[in-house]
Amino acid sequence: MKQIDNILGIRKLFEYYKSLGDKTLSRVTDEQLFWQPNSESNSLATLVYHLHGNMLSRWTDFLTSDGEKEWRDRVSEFENNHHSKEELLNKWEEGWMCLFSAISTLREEDLDKVVYIRNQGQTVMEAVHRQLAHYSYHVGQMVFLGKMLVGKEWESLSIPKGNSKNYNVEKFSKPLNQDHFTGESLPENINKAENQ
Repeated sequence: MKQIDNILGIRKLFEYYKSLGDKTLSRVTDEQLFWQPNSESNSLATLVYHLHGNMLSRWTDFLTSDGEKEWRDRVSEFENNHHSKEELLNKWEEGWMCLFSAISTLREEDLDKVVYIRNQGQTVMEAVHRQLAHYSYHVGQMVFLGKMLVGKEWESLSIPKGNSKNYNVEKFSKPLNQDHFTGESLPENINKAENQ
């Protein structure tokens, strides 16, 4: 299997984590976006601004410039002084668009190239995995905050609580197959990704 085939699977994972963030952001009120559990914790808005700043910095000129851009203002990403839900959602989409655009240009011969983040070199594949881990970490924080804020009205983003047995019965009733697990939750995105 070629390494570039792994990039398609990784893209599906990025799309999956974006979808978890999308669903979380859609389930909270405008006020809840800016709520912090305490002064040392991040709000949903802060996490979105941080992800946006990181994505633009890491994925702009991904193969040709350091991933920590001089123009990035990382400190301001963690100040909970953001303005509106509309601005927040625009930043969210802009960051992901930058990431998906960069990934879609990668070719097999790019994957062993060395790229830098703060002068620390890593292969393109290592850098992609690094960002996948970073974004899933913060999206997990977003989901946790969303569940805290929405409470009993929260709709599960995976197997609903108490439904594992029924879910497994349904899964094991089907023949063995080798599909990416995101296929059930992201069919339109996967088809789009595969056609790029």
